[in-house]
Amino acid sequence: MSEVAITLEGWYALHDFRTIDWTAWRNASEAERSRALDELHTFLNQWAEVDADKKGSVAVYSIVGQKADFVFMHLRETLEELNDVEIAFNKTLFAEFTVPTYSYVSVVELSNYVNQPGADPLQNPEIIARLKPSLPKANHICFYPMNKRRDGNDNWYMLSMDERRTMMRSHGMIGRKYAGKVKQIISGSVGFDNWEWGVTLFADDALQFKKLVYEMRFDEVSARYGDFGDFYVGNLLTADKFSAMLKL
Repeated sequence: MSEVAITLEGWYALHDFRTIDWTAWRNASEAERSRALDELHTFLNQWAEVDADKKGSVAVYSIVGQKADFVFMHLRETLEELNDVEIAFNKTLFAEFTVPTYSYVSVVELSNYVNQPGADPLQNPEIIARLKPSLPKANHICFYPMNKRRDGNDNWYMLSMDERRTMMRSHGMIGRKYAGKVKQIISGSVGFDNWEWGVTLFADDALQFKKLVYEMRFDEVSARYGDFGDFYVGNLLTADKFSAMLKL
């Protein structure tokens, strides 16, 4: 049996993708729409306070294309807290005008492929900040799920730890080239969702997503061992932009 990679886990993550029922929104009375918007902004403010208190984090983005209209990405200490956030929002009037299209459950993760041997990572403030991050408010977001391939001779899980570590270091060097341009959050979802990892990227220049993912496709970790799900890309939704998007 190959040596298992040891992982460190931080905050739990929920990506909640939804579309807006525009017909229902147009047919609602002005009073209903106003009350729904008030409830939405109340929740946005509450989530911002959780972020400020460093008890979790939230990112709110519109989604370009037909897969969804917007996404809430929540980080919380426990699965119970994530569930509470989801249920509380579902009870709002605004939620009645939305249709869930996709969700992803995972936990922020770091592996021992990159840890320094002999060091206690939980005593490192930089590691803790990566496990419990404040989500960036960059202009754009890109999310996609992925697996490591298990197909005949191309089986990631049958490689030795040294082989995997060497390739992951090479893979990581590509990511470092985009430091300051792209913020990446990896969340593990083995046993939580249909894929093994969720990758969330943030950038002020959306073209950096294309450049980073394209360059990584030529690295062996991706070229030989990576399988990818659907990509979701979008734009930052502030409270004012959310209101403008919903204005008729």
